[in-house]
Amino acid sequence: MFNNAGISVAGDARDLRLEHWRRVIDIDLWGVIYGMTAAYAIMVGQGYGYIVNTASLAGLLPFPTNIPYSTTKHALVGLSLSLRAEAADLGIKVSVVCPGYVQSGIYQASIELNAPREKVLASTLFRLMDTMQAARTILHGIARNQAVIVFPGYARFLWWLHRLNASLLNPLGSKMIRDFRSVRTTT
Repeated sequence: MFNNAGISVAGDARDLRLEHWRRVIDIDLWGVIYGMTAAYAIMVGQGYGYIVNTASLAGLLPFPTNIPYSTTKHALVGLSLSLRAEAADLGIKVSVVCPGYVQSGIYQASIELNAPREKVLASTLFRLMDTMQAARTILHGIARNQAVIVFPGYARFLWWLHRLNASLLNPLGSKMIRDFRSVRTTT
């Protein structure tokens, strides 16, 4: 089962309201939990299966300007790795996909709080990966039964740096929020 749910509310944390948090958590976390729970029950009954949950690089690293999204994606990483440990003896495999920036509809569907969408999208730090290449990379990771499938190369490098010393990425996080705040329309 490929379990992919995600919306985004980009903004400065001080502009977030509880309804933003609820909407992101309901879709990005609960949507995956609902799908996973239904599939897992069937897979346990048949004695085999594979669940692939889509998180994000934002689930492995801090992601200023998109804290609700990052929160849910961190939760999906923990959920997936915990379920992987439980499910293995039941013949079920679990992987979590943590891509960097991929060409998907999430950017066009996201909500930008107090900032013009085109300026927020223009400040993306990395080039968007083609969806077909992303799909091939995911399938390759599944074939190898990888617990965490992280791509492209810059994403693996950032994840490695974060694991080496989390404070190494502080300047990148500071740049992200400063860039966002430079186009923020309210104070």
